[in-house]
Amino acid sequence: MNTDKIYAERIATEYAPKDDMKIKQLKKLDNKAKQPANIFAYSFGIISAIILGVGMCLSMKVIGSGNIAMILGILIGIIGIIGCSVNYFIYKKMLAKGKNKYGNDIIKLAKEISEE
Repeated sequence: MNTDKIYAERIATEYAPKDDMKIKQLKKLDNKAKQPANIFAYSFGIISAIILGVGMCLSMKVIGSGNIAMILGILIGIIGIIGCSVNYFIYKKMLAKGKNKYGNDIIKLAKEISEE
């Protein structure tokens, strides 16, 4: 086995020009497909959790007092629970929409990269 040849080839590959443009473009397309769904899911989840927390505070009379605050807190808490519950399903729909929009381009570019 010629170790000098292997060593020379390894060094040559380090200095050879690399074409990373396609990989960067593939990462950008993947990010474009997933980012809107991720941003929405995190934002909507945080807002729903805050609404749920305000409802809990009202219903346990940490904020406000009386029966009206408790009833209002229960209603607000239910709205927060519903928001947290539907967040995942909305995320999945948005992610599927983004994948459908950019899927063909991603597959085409991935095939080009894998064939090189």
